[in-house]
Amino acid sequence: MIRIALDAMGSDVAPDVPVAGAVAAVRELPASHEILLVGRQAEVHEALAKHDIPADRIHVVNAPEVIDMSEKPLAAVRGKRKSSIRVGVELQKRGEAHAFISGGNTGAVMAACTLLLGLHPGVERPAIGTVFPTRAKPVLVLDAGANIDCSPRELRGFAHIGSVYARDVLGRTNPSVCLLNIGEEEEKGNEAVRSAYELLKNDRGLRFAGNVEGRDILNGECDVVVCDGFVGNVVLKFYESVARLFSDLLKNEIDPRVLESTAMNRVFRILDYSEYGGAPLLGVRGVAIICHGNSPVRAIKNAIGVAAQAVESHLSQHIAAELAGDGAVV
Repeated sequence: MIRIALDAMGSDVAPDVPVAGAVAAVRELPASHEILLVGRQAEVHEALAKHDIPADRIHVVNAPEVIDMSEKPLAAVRGKRKSSIRVGVELQKRGEAHAFISGGNTGAVMAACTLLLGLHPGVERPAIGTVFPTRAKPVLVLDAGANIDCSPRELRGFAHIGSVYARDVLGRTNPSVCLLNIGEEEEKGNEAVRSAYELLKNDRGLRFAGNVEGRDILNGECDVVVCDGFVGNVVLKFYESVARLFSDLLKNEIDPRVLESTAMNRVFRILDYSEYGGAPLLGVRGVAIICHGNSPVRAIKNAIGVAAQAVESHLSQHIAAELAGDGAVV
């Protein structure tokens, strides 16, 4: 039995969107999967009443408090012990859930997972991984915003963690790793990136493919792209805006009959972030998925699917083994 805890209050439209996402997910997942909706009990039950839900597949766990987006993460996690984020992470800590998903305060999710679940030995800070659609195949980019400044050893650690995720969740048997830089040449970049290049190049436990420029991410030639959280978050936000711009231009300039074709539907699905669910928080001792606060039902449903796959593939255990065997420090 796999149980996934979902923050029912972690949405701009809570609890309706998370509840609808949970209902959609259980209709597709095997009967051995259950979802625990964590939030204000009366509101969650009211939202559930709008759906015809499979019996004994969705359960409600009361959490009367909510951490707002404007609150300081660590103080909120410590002060609001009955918040949906804290209660949801505690379910995983006690073994009552195998994963936690939230579209709430990202900093609070990171703080709760770090504080309650802990980090794998050798990990100093967790990293957010984001799956980017490309012309060839989805690519994992990390860190996407958790750590603004990263040491060369941390970047090397991200490469190891990202490689495990690429194998376990993206299905890449021998994932390649690239370092995001301002040029392909080995001597390019600031001191931290140049030093990281040397570490990655000499790491026999990685399939390092060298530097990659921002424009080359979309080629999909690498499975994992490593960078610090400042650069990663800038790239992510720009990427999302370009995808929306491209979609809007097509809708404004092309005959609607063409847009309804199977080929165009495939293009729009590739560009739609909801296809990829949420971003894994990698390095914590467990499975945590972070979603956009404005995630639609489809994104929540797919995030649940990603979390289930991570649990089934023993992602957290494999990350621990990777770091123990390599001695990497993140």
